[in-house]
Amino acid sequence: MCVLMDTGFAISAQSISKAGDHQEGVVLLHGLSRSAASMGKMARWLTDSGFVVVNQKYQSRRGSIAELSEQAIGQALNDSRLAECPRIHFVTHSLGGVLVRSYCARHPDVKIGRVVMLGPPNQGSEVVDRLGKWWLFRKILGPAGIELGTAPDSTPNRLGPVKFELGVIAGESSLNWINSLMITGTDDGKVSIERTRVAGMKDHVVVPVMHPFLMKRRRVMELTVRFLNCGSFADETDGW
Repeated sequence: MCVLMDTGFAISAQSISKAGDHQEGVVLLHGLSRSAASMGKMARWLTDSGFVVVNQKYQSRRGSIAELSEQAIGQALNDSRLAECPRIHFVTHSLGGVLVRSYCARHPDVKIGRVVMLGPPNQGSEVVDRLGKWWLFRKILGPAGIELGTAPDSTPNRLGPVKFELGVIAGESSLNWINSLMITGTDDGKVSIERTRVAGMKDHVVVPVMHPFLMKRRRVMELTVRFLNCGSFADETDGW
């Protein structure tokens, strides 16, 4: 059972913390060329919803996807704040979602809970295809960013289906018309709706939000908490 409280937080009867109970944990992973501060609003929302939150920072332009995933996720999973959590979930923005896929592909025995990805380039982005050979673009994005092309041998497309419980929230609004001209189909200014999808995901929803603001919008935060608690974005009371 999943319900919306008057506060707007989506919670399940099973996950409401009681005195002496251990709270579930959530690791936040920001996107490319962003910082942990960009996930600050989401961190506060999840904390108020009863989760133990680790807003993990990492240098997104200073390593490959594999290297960054080992550093960021390895550090987060060893954080003492999560030591007593019975389950550890992930909420990611953009590149952060590919880091989780990369880490899990190399550590198939890792135990993680549910994952919500916001605007993930799960099949890459045409923007990288078009601009990836420009030296300035490569300098701005760093090694990980250049891996996010759409070719069959690009890192996102080589990682294969996900084997964890995944919900994806994709944006459909864009003011970045230059990027959008490079992208096939409706997009959020960085990645198309279609390319946010990945085999094995459990749920997918589209919201009228631009890529940089996905983690800051109330509706997205409500949907994120709902999935973490219920394993679905759907709710019979509001038509989702």
